[in-house]
Amino acid sequence: MRVNITLEHKESGERLYLTQKNKRNTPDKLELKKYSKKLRKHVIFKEVK
Repeated sequence: MRVNITLEHKESGERLYLTQKNKRNTPDKLELKKYSKKLRKHVIFKEVK
């Protein structure tokens, strides 16, 4: 069962990335290192509802 999720960087408030995850395999919140356009560097983006 795949669901769409949004990734957000808490400090800058950016919500740039959309992705999918399988809820059965990864029930925890997803954290990915992605590029932030505001900060111009790679930072950790976390899953939000």
